[in-house]
Amino acid sequence: MRIRIAFQAVLTALGLILLTPAAAHAHGDTVKVVVTGQREGHVTADITWENDGDAVDEAVAATVNAVSADGARTSGPWRLVRDPAAAPAGWTTAESLPPGTWKVSVDVGFPALGHGELEVGVPVVDPAPAPGTPDPRPASPSPAPTGTQAPTPAQVPTPASDAQAAPEESGSGQAVWWTTAGVAATALAGAAVGIFLRRRRARR
Repeated sequence: MRIRIAFQAVLTALGLILLTPAAAHAHGDTVKVVVTGQREGHVTADITWENDGDAVDEAVAATVNAVSADGARTSGPWRLVRDPAAAPAGWTTAESLPPGTWKVSVDVGFPALGHGELEVGVPVVDPAPAPGTPDPRPASPSPAPTGTQAPTPAQVPTPASDAQAAPEESGSGQAVWWTTAGVAATALAGAAVGIFLRRRRARR
């Protein structure tokens, strides 16, 4: 009984091994590699079957190499991994290229042969300022107020001479009144004396 179960397991494994090349043969024996560019320095590429354009569902064994435009710098070889932010045919690299212009080549060895290349430009990105870092730009001066406030009039103290002027004026007024009254009384007295003297002379 045990020998029979083991024999069935071996047949199942052989069937799976034989089905894999058959599935690959249905799509063709080459893959199409299109290097689409870069995203934050990570190389991106689409890999499909050459014959029908279907995305490759199997694991892909591919290497990525990059050479700078002047040939002085090289990066890689890196391997391709699934790109979760792209379509099913999208692949990318875990590593990223430094800023510059690069000639990128991708070579696929499994599940079929394929090759693609593209000149890729990686721009320089300014790093974001760390939280709490003061802004180096000078602060703009505060705008001048549009309206002007009228100055508060100062309380002008009353001079002492003005305070004393009122009593002096009232005193001088009283003096004038007494002078006028005295002149009038003197005139009346003089008139009375004159009348008295006239009557006295007339009696004589």
